[in-house]
Amino acid sequence: MPLTTTDWVVIIGYLLINLLIGIYYRRRSSGTTAEFFISGRDVSWWLAGTSMVATTFAADTPLLVTGLVASQGIAGNWLWWNQCFTGMLTVFFFARYWRRAEIMTDVELTELRYSGKPAAFLRGLKAIYLGLLMNCLILGWVTRAMVDIISVLLGPAIAPGKVWELALGNHVLFHYTLGDPHHTALLICIFVLIPFTGIYTFIGGLWGVLVTDLFQFILKMGMVIILGWIAVSRIGGIGALTLRLSIVSAETAKATGVAVADPLAFLPDFSHGFTSEALWTIPLISFVLFLGVQWWSSWYPGAEPGGGGYVAQRIFSAKDEKNSLGATLWFNIAHYALRPWPWIVTALVALALYSPHGGLTPSEAFANNHEQGYVMVLRDFLPPALRGLMVAAFLAAFMSTIGTQLNWGTSYLVNDFYRRFLAKNSSEKHYVNVGKIFTVILVLASGWVSSQLVSISTGWTIVLGIGAGTGAVLILRWYWWRINAWSEIVATIGAAVLTFVLANMKFSGNGAVVTAKTTLITAAVTTILWLIGTFVTKPEPQEKLISFYRRVHPSIYGWKPVAQLCPELPQVRDFGANFANWFAGVVMVYCALFAIGHMVFHRFGFGLLLAAISAAAGLFIFKNLSRQGWSTLSGTEHS
Repeated sequence: MPLTTTDWVVIIGYLLINLLIGIYYRRRSSGTTAEFFISGRDVSWWLAGTSMVATTFAADTPLLVTGLVASQGIAGNWLWWNQCFTGMLTVFFFARYWRRAEIMTDVELTELRYSGKPAAFLRGLKAIYLGLLMNCLILGWVTRAMVDIISVLLGPAIAPGKVWELALGNHVLFHYTLGDPHHTALLICIFVLIPFTGIYTFIGGLWGVLVTDLFQFILKMGMVIILGWIAVSRIGGIGALTLRLSIVSAETAKATGVAVADPLAFLPDFSHGFTSEALWTIPLISFVLFLGVQWWSSWYPGAEPGGGGYVAQRIFSAKDEKNSLGATLWFNIAHYALRPWPWIVTALVALALYSPHGGLTPSEAFANNHEQGYVMVLRDFLPPALRGLMVAAFLAAFMSTIGTQLNWGTSYLVNDFYRRFLAKNSSEKHYVNVGKIFTVILVLASGWVSSQLVSISTGWTIVLGIGAGTGAVLILRWYWWRINAWSEIVATIGAAVLTFVLANMKFSGNGAVVTAKTTLITAAVTTILWLIGTFVTKPEPQEKLISFYRRVHPSIYGWKPVAQLCPELPQVRDFGANFANWFAGVVMVYCALFAIGHMVFHRFGFGLLLAAISAAAGLFIFKNLSRQGWSTLSGTEHS
């Protein structure tokens, strides 16, 4: 797909705008670490929330959705749709607590909540674990997605060329073949795109990231809608797409002899059994995992149980508790309800066009890597005038996530490791400069990780596995005084060890079934381990619990022994109201999601009914919050 001069002008113009935004906020972000990492706690809900949405819209997400739809149908998206339950917990149960804590990173909470050497060890462990290990895995798979995109746009290899390798002993660290589009794309990401993002990130700090996120989100959301519209129009409309998919299903079943479900179904086909390997649906065991266990037990960036990560970072940057709640609510509505369908529609077009069995133009490349189908639709359908904008939109998706991950990971390494353990009394300017050095280190590390990952889903699987079982303790530390530092230490280390142990064991079933089995085992065993760790170790000292209770002022349920020691403080009894809002929020988002889906497929009656239910749930939340108060301290009573 050759790019015209106009396309290149658009791409270069896009890059310059991002750089200028970073330069504009340079002076404001260079003063203190609070300005650099959390924008001086002066961000409005709409900007903080949109930045969360932009960050989770990475270059990998349209490709991941395309891969899920190609192998598991629309129902495959329950892999991430289930996280709406977690997101709504953050909105109503945790966002205001995070803002009230007034800390710089979520890792810093460990020494606010716990005490002594175990708390210090946990803080250092999580700073390295999240800021370096998990962050580089995320950066790696996002980079891997951008490599896939660029390699498809570059086309097939020109000719076999010279090979360069960088090796350490018998292990090849880096491999490059001249003329190979995949290797060329990797070099472009490592030595051009990531360093460029790093430049405007460490120039502009979080202010630069937030404003570029807003600009990037508008661009990339507009372009994925345009691509979906053009792709469906070129194939003949929704009716023609539906017909083509039914033909593909019949031809695939005939050619392969495997059970085939309806790829357009929003819910899994339960008729194929608990561990079914039917095509275009997810096994029932996976659905049970998603809705029954994964959303509350597994750590995942953007959907951490109890909040956390860059979502918490945006909460810290909000002006007040009301803005923190509004930001996370807007993020969950946009992330789960408004954004998925342009990706899904384009993924269905890719399946209809490039499927090996019955497609109009079968593609060997699509058969080998379903995730590339999205870029193939882009390459084949977009007119030249829009190609540059679409490439810029993918750059926006890539750079918005890279920018956030670099700033977020650096905040851990500086605030929770370097300042906490290596240089406690240096100047603010010194810490900001060290943050820029850590940004460069993360750029180099993420480039190497991306070269080692086999696929985007590999990174997802590793992160979900390592985080399985840690969620419950991250939730309960806010609501149960008995949780201590050892609870988190055992959960964090136990889940990681179990993940790698189970990875070397053989389980029956396809990839989805094996992942479900190992995740369920990891979650169950890790939960048992941290509960044992909690009860065989001492509670946190009374003075630490009182200090945390006074500062965060959590709901009295689970904190009664501590609340009795603070009789002057009003008692927060908001669990019932928060639960009602959480339930209504889940109904609101899922009804909106499926309302849009039904209307996309011209089922307007049912779609409008779901839209009405969604609106009613939203109105209930608004009235309940207006009556209850946007702060959890509203309407409290003294003991």
